[in-house]
Amino acid sequence: MASTAGSYFMGNPSADYFVEVKSIKINGKVVSFNSTSLLNINTEGYGGTKISTLKPYTVLETSIYKALINAFVKQLSRIPRAKPVAPFGACFNSTSIGSTRVGAAVPPIDLVLSKGVYWRFYGANSMVQVSKDVLCLGFVDGGVRPRTSVVIGGHQLEDNLLQFDLANKRVGFSSSLLFRQTTCANFNFTSTS
Repeated sequence: MASTAGSYFMGNPSADYFVEVKSIKINGKVVSFNSTSLLNINTEGYGGTKISTLKPYTVLETSIYKALINAFVKQLSRIPRAKPVAPFGACFNSTSIGSTRVGAAVPPIDLVLSKGVYWRFYGANSMVQVSKDVLCLGFVDGGVRPRTSVVIGGHQLEDNLLQFDLANKRVGFSSSLLFRQTTCANFNFTSTS
């Protein structure tokens, strides 16, 4: 974890939780964008990826957002598109998309971390049902040169169990609990056993 506090100095304390994302994949294929300059935090404190419960959906710097949308739409080229519903840019006719235990049957989106570890988002966390017949990709455009290039939002965090080890500057995650036929609402946080 690192800091993007007002005056940036590597290692400053921060209320934000940062993860070191190396790339993004859709259905196992790397999404092409300038990952080096956008996914790393520069000397001015811009860039990187943080986890936020304040943002409802994952917010991406414009070039990352456009690359993700284009790659995702290409993967779903046989699914009829629907008119975009703000704030989303890629929407689809949901009657043409199947359903699985982990949400809409769409290609998984992976945030690839160091050492080949990845955090996978399935349809329940990547898609948003905006109306009876319309599903939208639940990622939004954060504009050009935002302070943080990727802000992982609440919808993507839902039913993913996260554990923060602040002393060792590590975070653990479960991916979707729906695979385990449970949700965070069913998790007993008070158990001592």
